[in-house]
Amino acid sequence: MEYKWVVLTNTTLGGVIMSSINMYIVLISLPTIFRGGLNVNPFLPGEFDYLLWVLMGYSIVLASVLVTFGRISDLFGRTRLYTLGFIIFTVASVLLSLIPSNSGNFGALLLIVFRIVQAIGGGFLMVNSTALLTDAFPPGERGKALGLNQASFIIGSFLGIILGGLLSNYDWHLLFLVNVPFAIAGALWSIFKLKRVDRRNVRVKIDYWGNLTLALGLVLITLGFTYALMPYGNSEMGWTSPLVIASFIAGTALIIAFIPIELRQEEPLFKLSLFRVRPFTYGIMALFLSSLARGGAIMFLLTIWLQGIYLPLHGFSYTETPFWAGIYMLPMLVGTVIMAPIGGSLTDKYGARVIATVGMIIIAISLYLLTLLPYNFDLVKFESILFLNGVGNGLFASPNTTSIMNALHPRDRGGAGNGMRQTFSNVGSTISMAMFFTIAISIFSQYVPIRIHEIALSYELPSDIANTLASIPASSLLFATFLGMDPVSVLPSSLTNGLPTSIMKLLDSNTFLPSVLGPPFMMGLRFSLYISIVFVAIGAVLSYMRGGGRYVYEESIRKGAYAS
Repeated sequence: MEYKWVVLTNTTLGGVIMSSINMYIVLISLPTIFRGGLNVNPFLPGEFDYLLWVLMGYSIVLASVLVTFGRISDLFGRTRLYTLGFIIFTVASVLLSLIPSNSGNFGALLLIVFRIVQAIGGGFLMVNSTALLTDAFPPGERGKALGLNQASFIIGSFLGIILGGLLSNYDWHLLFLVNVPFAIAGALWSIFKLKRVDRRNVRVKIDYWGNLTLALGLVLITLGFTYALMPYGNSEMGWTSPLVIASFIAGTALIIAFIPIELRQEEPLFKLSLFRVRPFTYGIMALFLSSLARGGAIMFLLTIWLQGIYLPLHGFSYTETPFWAGIYMLPMLVGTVIMAPIGGSLTDKYGARVIATVGMIIIAISLYLLTLLPYNFDLVKFESILFLNGVGNGLFASPNTTSIMNALHPRDRGGAGNGMRQTFSNVGSTISMAMFFTIAISIFSQYVPIRIHEIALSYELPSDIANTLASIPASSLLFATFLGMDPVSVLPSSLTNGLPTSIMKLLDSNTFLPSVLGPPFMMGLRFSLYISIVFVAIGAVLSYMRGGGRYVYEESIRKGAYAS
């Protein structure tokens, strides 16, 4: 087997299939993990914090360390650190599988900590896999290779959905162990088959001040976004919390200080000179806006829409909704897997400008079409729109990645350039999650108490029960919707004693909470999608501004062309 195919096989197995299994199996199975596994009650004060940290802790770590990991890989060798990523990921997966059942908040805390450890392993895999793949393939085949690599995401996603649905009802610990065979296979494959470059005579200076200011700045900013979503005082949100304000101020100050620090470094962590390269700059900016648009609105809000509202309304039990939510989102993945290799191959011939821009336009159209659907939508229309979204994402993702990596000097692909690319993507996703959570909770806070109070009275419930239901925090209701739990558990027995059986059955039914939350949720979702459309539209303009034709750094040097 030629070496380039060895690299493609390994990065596909470990960097893509394993990571997509991990992402989808956790996202789809979180209701099972929190309800049946840890036994967390979303209606208790402070429980929403655990959901946020499970969802955002992984991305916070990735956003903070990827550039640093890239420079460390330059120092010690990409293959060594890539292999280390498999080992760390394996250890974290085993630790996650050992969390005891019914351990409540303590188990949720362990879940957060071990997921953060897992993110460290994932960071080494992410920052090195694309670089290894780009180096192994010649310029004329990189787009096709990256397209095939990203298309294999569908395999891992499908496996994650199927395995999540099967294993979550059997033993939730197996949800984490399922990654271990892939991680071990990837580690052994990389040890015995990937080339190792002798780095003993390579002198790479570590930019300690750059590492410190960038990592702390990103951590503080992402922490600010995270804690802004948690209740503070009498407010449903924490935007006025001194901790949140201090985090934003300190984080912003560190990021500002990072720029002059980098300009004075002989070997900077964040190679700002790369922004003189037109395809790199506009590709990075388009990627950031795409991550802002998709991170929260597509991946999380659509999951809530399916698991918490649509599927229960159509008779699916809450034990079935994780599996079927994944199945219903498969058309989006199918669209991506069909178009990613095609987009990559076209990029090898014609360049990424038109292809990536068309991809973003298609994404914007699909997001607008989603705004036209009611909360109890027509399934054929919904699936068609998701497929269209996947087509757009496939046409954008692999051409944009190819364009960015082709524009870099070979020595920048492993550390500075690829780390910067991954950092912008993960920061965008983290901010997106916080932003769209804020929109959802704000609209819930404004409309849900009135709606749930009116519906309770329309069912001739006593006013004290209606008032109790209306007083449930919006964040708790959002959490409960995601977990598929009804609010009857927060009602004290002193209020429910003597209620007719029919009323108790109604409150405990699969349709009560979805019917209450459906219209307010769609208001928040549509507002979020409109914002996403604006981001994608701006990203499409920036994508087109990257320059026309096919640009590869090595070819431009041979022709005497200037990169910018």
